[in-house]
Amino acid sequence: MSNKLIIFDTTLRDGEQSPGASMTKDEKVRIAKVLEKMQVDVIEAGFAIASVGDFEAIQAVANVVQDSVICSLSRALDKDIDRAGEALKGANASRIHTFIATSDIHMKMKLQMTPNQVVKQAVRAVKRAKQYTDDVEFSPEDAGRSDEDFLCRIIEATIKAGATTINIPDTVGYNIPHQFGAIIKSLIERVPNSDKAVFSAHCHNDLGLAVANSLSAVLNGARQIECTINGLGERAGNTSLEELVMAVRTRQDIFDCDTDINISHILSVSRLVSSVTGFIVQPNKAIVGANAFAHEAGIHQDGVLKHRKTYEIMRAEDVGWNANQLVLGKHSGRNAFKARLAELGVEFDNEESLNNTFRRFKELADKKHEIFDEDLQALVSATQTEIYESIKLVSLKVCTQTGEENTATVVLSINNKEQTATANTSGAVDATFSAIDSLADIKINLQLYSVSNVTQGTDALGEVNVRLEYNGRIVNGQGVDTDIITASAKAYVHGLNKALAATNKAHPQI
Repeated sequence: MSNKLIIFDTTLRDGEQSPGASMTKDEKVRIAKVLEKMQVDVIEAGFAIASVGDFEAIQAVANVVQDSVICSLSRALDKDIDRAGEALKGANASRIHTFIATSDIHMKMKLQMTPNQVVKQAVRAVKRAKQYTDDVEFSPEDAGRSDEDFLCRIIEATIKAGATTINIPDTVGYNIPHQFGAIIKSLIERVPNSDKAVFSAHCHNDLGLAVANSLSAVLNGARQIECTINGLGERAGNTSLEELVMAVRTRQDIFDCDTDINISHILSVSRLVSSVTGFIVQPNKAIVGANAFAHEAGIHQDGVLKHRKTYEIMRAEDVGWNANQLVLGKHSGRNAFKARLAELGVEFDNEESLNNTFRRFKELADKKHEIFDEDLQALVSATQTEIYESIKLVSLKVCTQTGEENTATVVLSINNKEQTATANTSGAVDATFSAIDSLADIKINLQLYSVSNVTQGTDALGEVNVRLEYNGRIVNGQGVDTDIITASAKAYVHGLNKALAATNKAHPQI
């Protein structure tokens, strides 16, 4: 059994299925480049048949990433597989990941197919995928609730057809660690040709057990784990890459394998994904949360001061923490700015993008004396997304007075034509959003509004996230500024642009 544990990152596919977490093509490319730098083995870049946007994003990622395998998901359908194969043409190394449901309830109620028909369809799909790449992965959807004898049958048939990776998904997060590990072990032992494929696990977090189930799978022979940055994903999310990787790395006394992940990039990747998607990392989140290495209790502080390992099982520096180090100021030059962002895993595709971000940095430096890494990440995300906006915030004036209605006057550029509107309501943010709504003339339902500080201090950048519903589609908008009302306006406009650009996607579950 190999001592290499393959990391299959599906942040760009399954992670994007979180309501409001949709990413643009260029955002996916940015994240993919950093995943490559972190030495992720396989990057699932999307579901090619879902939409033109997904197809183009996979194509773009395939054309720029050289060191990671680029994968597209596909149902066990000819049109899906052909579309995936076309999207992956430019990849240095490609994989097609095809799946079909195998649990009784899915076969009967969803597919309305017999077990024999499902096996036949799976084999056909794998053989068709082999026409595009030698690297084919097969997943029996809802394997965690499937009959084990049937799983053995379909896995043996798909390996014989050419599948080189067999992924066992706990699609609905139903399994318990010892149970899921036993399934993996039994399948490896019972399937006659199991030695011809790598066994994988893809666990959902509905019961908060995704990482535990994945670790149990590793202990029982799985040598690939499918995961996402920050545990992002549909419903309660997926296996958290950073938690899985650090558990295996920290407990080498238990695990007889390890990953190739460069853990020094973990924190910067976490922040990038959080910034792009607008999904804030909770302070007590393991590894990447703000409190992950903080000690409040006196007895803990005393112990750490005497010897770090009394209460810390990992070094914060190893995963990218640097004590919120001050990096740049208003007198910093363009080259120093570019070099520091490169250290954070941020690279610019063209001079225009670099110049726009540097201009924003200088504007921030005039307002905020101390600029931290988190500020830089937020600036990059704000600048990158603005390039694609058809609605732009030109100016905002807000008047507030205790006991009186608040007034907001907004100037927007809509398709390069400036328009002005004023609204009066009880709240400054509400007045701002009302004024924007009157100009944009779009029926939007605001589902979530949240505010957080990017760093410490009263001059900190404020980060605002909004979740909007438009024609049944949920999108996330994000804005940053030292002024919270301005950040709110930016976030709302960002969300409106995403809503206007949104296309319907047929997202699958595995």
